[in-house]
Amino acid sequence: MSQPVRETPAPAARVVRGTRTSRGFAAVAVLAVIALVALPWWGDRLQMQIVGEFALYVALAELWNLLAGYAGLVSVGQQAFVGLGGYALFVLAGKFGLPPLPAVALAGVVSALFAVPTAFVVFRLRGAYFAIGTWVVAEVYRLGFAQVTALGGGSGTSLPLSVVRSFGSMAARIDAIYWASIACGLLVVLLVYALLRARAGLALAAIRDSETAAESLGVDALRTKFFVYVVVAFATGIAGALIFLGKLRISPDAAFSVTDWTAFVIFMVVIGGVGTLEGPVIGTLIFFLLRQFLADLGGWYLIILGGTAVLVMLLAPQGLWGLLMRRIDLQLLPVRRRLILE
Repeated sequence: MSQPVRETPAPAARVVRGTRTSRGFAAVAVLAVIALVALPWWGDRLQMQIVGEFALYVALAELWNLLAGYAGLVSVGQQAFVGLGGYALFVLAGKFGLPPLPAVALAGVVSALFAVPTAFVVFRLRGAYFAIGTWVVAEVYRLGFAQVTALGGGSGTSLPLSVVRSFGSMAARIDAIYWASIACGLLVVLLVYALLRARAGLALAAIRDSETAAESLGVDALRTKFFVYVVVAFATGIAGALIFLGKLRISPDAAFSVTDWTAFVIFMVVIGGVGTLEGPVIGTLIFFLLRQFLADLGGWYLIILGGTAVLVMLLAPQGLWGLLMRRIDLQLLPVRRRLILE
């Protein structure tokens, strides 16, 4: 008499995203944020200036990385939205008398509104033509604002004293701008993290791997890219408004500087790692360290930056964080799902 065949039960499985490392990092990150928020009480103004600028550059780097590393939109014209956000702040606060911080938020809305017609123009281009097209559009904005005499024309303009005095004191103004900058950097990282964990993140990953295959599976690539482009313009406009709220003065050349707001940002993302959340933060930190120790070298400073970028692209095309991830399975901000067999 034959014995019944016993079926081996399938191993239990579950889908997870977080890891023990990521949970530990989250706890450390919360403590770090608390320390940074309290910096005005234990640090000096120079430290506040550096940390605030670092937070804004992290925001710009994460946004460019979302655009290029995930949506495949390699833009060389993100300075357009930095400048639009800055000029929107000066118009809303300086001309219409809005409080500075609410004007910063509205500056992001203005940048997003400008991004809609801009997208209809540049989205007709592909590849290198798209990159060149975004730079041309940014130059058009720069030249256009240089003709507006009410905003100082080519020489620029300053915020009225009434806006500066609305903070109450210089210390209060410095503290408010610092906290707003920290909030901007943190919220942008959380926004990108939440977006990549949502269905839009899956669509972006599919588009990045193969736009044709993604569309064959029902992903609306054009709509997804358009959504990301407008969201990035909104957040970039807010960062630009905060940058020039701290400077108190704006000009077309400073607001639409391709070197300050795009070239340096691309350097940070390439050094850290395109297509990763942690890479732009690492790249921004490296950029600030290089600037701190090499800025006194004059023209050699930019040469060393360029040489560093070329060296990293040759030896580690995936960036420093990507190189580390290949050697060690380390994800501080995991967005991918993992199947765990139990």
